[in-house]
Amino acid sequence: MNHASRTLTDALLDPILASDPAGPRVTFYDDATGERVELSALTLTNWAAKTANLLRDEFALEPGARVCVLLPAHWQTAAVLLGAWWAGAEVVLEPDERAEVALVAVDRLDDVDDVPEVAVLSLDAFGRPVPDLPVGITDYATSVRVHGDQFRPTVAGPALAGAGVDDVLEAARASADAQGITSTDRVSSDADWDSPDALIGGLIAVFAAGASLVQVANADPSAHARRIDTEKITRQLTR
Repeated sequence: MNHASRTLTDALLDPILASDPAGPRVTFYDDATGERVELSALTLTNWAAKTANLLRDEFALEPGARVCVLLPAHWQTAAVLLGAWWAGAEVVLEPDERAEVALVAVDRLDDVDDVPEVAVLSLDAFGRPVPDLPVGITDYATSVRVHGDQFRPTVAGPALAGAGVDDVLEAARASADAQGITSTDRVSSDADWDSPDALIGGLIAVFAAGASLVQVANADPSAHARRIDTEKITRQLTR
């Protein structure tokens, strides 16, 4: 792929897939429920491909279209973001009436009334759908599983809130350097991804460095020391 036209997903995943496709890439904890989900780079890539195919085939998303993502820091959110970028979309992290598709948590449905196509994520560990959705709203868990787990990347435009792929990568690598993150690190974080800066300094910085992420929701401080040991965490993301 021509460097100038590569998507952000290609730029982040290709080096990881080449160096360590089967090792843990995202490990997600929810300390409130006891949930733990771990994905390798290969598994995350498959989820991203399914999401990209959903956007292209079910929602007819064209490269350069804007996708609104209103989701917490979660392993499924990582798949959604990578899938959107693979499809050549520009991701925005706040309600946007110019978005063509929105992927949202159920409590954010009211924020995307003006978006033509909406998919809701239950974020359930077992892939259960959201019950009683309004007519015209797509359930992500139900729809994404029927799509293929391979995707041919398309031409990229802006990647994140108007910033291009190279600009996002440069900012993410600078953040990783500032935080001392290297490819051998296992990085823990309980920070959200609710703004471009937070996402660049979190998920994207970790991936740009080739590191592995342990993302924690509803963090219980009493579990932190134990998790450092069991997950072999070497670095904590700064907020």
